[in-house]
Amino acid sequence: MTPRPSTFSIVARDPEQDAVGVAVQSKFVSVGSVVPFVSADAGAIATQSFANVAYGPDGLDLLREGRSAEEVVSELTDADDEAPSRQVGVVGADGSIAAFTGDKCFDVAGDVQGDNYTVQGNILENEATLDAMAEAFETTDGGLPERLLAALHAGNDAGGDKRGEQSAAMYIAKPEGGYDGGNDRWVDVRVDDHDHPIDELERVFKLYDITLLEREAPAEMQSLSGETAEAVLETLSELGFYDGTPSDEFDDEAVAALESFRGMNNFENHSLSVLEDAIARGWDDVDGGETAGEDDATGELGGEARLIEAIWQGLSRLERK
Repeated sequence: MTPRPSTFSIVARDPEQDAVGVAVQSKFVSVGSVVPFVSADAGAIATQSFANVAYGPDGLDLLREGRSAEEVVSELTDADDEAPSRQVGVVGADGSIAAFTGDKCFDVAGDVQGDNYTVQGNILENEATLDAMAEAFETTDGGLPERLLAALHAGNDAGGDKRGEQSAAMYIAKPEGGYDGGNDRWVDVRVDDHDHPIDELERVFKLYDITLLEREAPAEMQSLSGETAEAVLETLSELGFYDGTPSDEFDDEAVAALESFRGMNNFENHSLSVLEDAIARGWDDVDGGETAGEDDATGELGGEARLIEAIWQGLSRLERK
């Protein structure tokens, strides 16, 4: 018998960034290999509920030929005898939006559209899941990645998949947005099997963001000093990057330790001064702990995990290029 993935997704567009993308969560292994299809020159498509994966490439081709999202959905489903068991959401690069939920999709199933997005889901705990996703996308500040992640979190918190959680993915395309501008793969992260896949997807995305995505330069720089500098140096010492005695001064030896940390983690996308500024601004926004990860007892971050989170928090005020 064909597996029945219980899935909720959002397909959306950011006209300011000229970006289109899909974010999805499912009680199904490796949902990122099945549901999202995205191309900067066409649009974004999520195909789910006994997914017909041909909807992805075929639908993108139709969008490139000038069809609207509504026309794409109609052509795909009219040609598919199993359409009543399918679900699909389409957002064209031209801004058109459409979705389809077949009447044989397992309840609760449905879709909701708004400006620049469509959300859809099947085998959901309740209808509130889709409404919560829509509201989160509409009201969350930040760029398209933050708004897509917020929609996934909100849908999950409102009820989510009736059968639970397993995998999640986020795929966003924009012209020349990929590595070194060589393709349109701006954001491409996924979690194939995890107890809390949306949380893990967000963690992986933050690493991806720091490593690969570019930000506008800050207008003003802050230096590390005082208690924050000492705490950062203690962390760098624990991680083996700093041999001195941690103090409230972030001197040349401290900068050299930060440079080693930057190189080890492939954060060269940002200058040392920008990283120092980000840590100085973001350190107090992160709960501290004693381990290099989240402590099971306190729920706090420590070590490398806190340092990375502080960098992401500090960079978040800057616009992505």
